[in-house]
Amino acid sequence: MSVYRVLDKLESYVHEGTWLPAGYRILSEERLVEFIEKLRSSLPEEVGRAKIIAKDHDRMIRAAQEKAQAIVTEATSKHEELTDQNEIVQRARKTAEVVLREAEERALKVREGADQYAARMLSDLEARLASAIGSVRKGREALAPRPQAPSAPLAEAAAKAKRAAFDAQAADETAELESVEVTK
Repeated sequence: MSVYRVLDKLESYVHEGTWLPAGYRILSEERLVEFIEKLRSSLPEEVGRAKIIAKDHDRMIRAAQEKAQAIVTEATSKHEELTDQNEIVQRARKTAEVVLREAEERALKVREGADQYAARMLSDLEARLASAIGSVRKGREALAPRPQAPSAPLAEAAAKAKRAAFDAQAADETAELESVEVTK
């Protein structure tokens, strides 16, 4: 199974999760681990493809270098045979240089193309894995226990404060009444 199919299935599974308040979903840890294992088992296949591309890239460079070497060798042998004919020797050198330059340019283009393709594949794979890891983190955060607000102790403290204020006010009124009675 390809990495993309596993990622698509993982994304579908995340969208199918049970909704909780505050935008969280319930997902099975077992199922998430299963998807991660499938991703791991699919990675070597994708990496293997990249290696094949790199290997083919090296083979083409070697073939171009061998062709260039063969041309240089041929030009050298012709040079020895045709020392008398300066014009032919010069043409052979020019041809060998042109062919060598073309072979090097082709090898460079092939190398750049293979490097760009591998970079795109790895970048795409990295983005998909980052997205999958983000989804897994969100799922784990949704499953993490949330702290409960201590509402009962606050209510008791507020009631005690109200009682103390009421008692203080009642004591002040009683003291005032007693002072008024004493002055009469």
